[in-house]
Amino acid sequence: MRPDTQYTLSGDISIAYQVFGDGEEDLVFVPGWISNIDLFWDEPVVARFLTELSSFCRVILFDKRGTGLSDRGDGAATLEERMDDVRAVMDAVGSESATIFGYSEGGR
Repeated sequence: MRPDTQYTLSGDISIAYQVFGDGEEDLVFVPGWISNIDLFWDEPVVARFLTELSSFCRVILFDKRGTGLSDRGDGAATLEERMDDVRAVMDAVGSESATIFGYSEGGR
């Protein structure tokens, strides 16, 4: 199951995201330094992991600014800009509350 990729704006930056699963709780998956949410589904281990996550929650997956399918910004994003991006994606999907799950740079 490869979900549709959608886009929302965070300031002037277009952020690519996907939503899948129908659990009652939302989980925002914050990727590491490098990501491409479309290519995640081409890797069987990653696809299986994401599918398992979606068995108990609604997964909100996105490419951070400057990575994958999201727009490039001017230099490295600040922590505030990164949080604005998370909020923009959550607002776009109507999520008022979520568990944040990150790895590598997405987990610091």
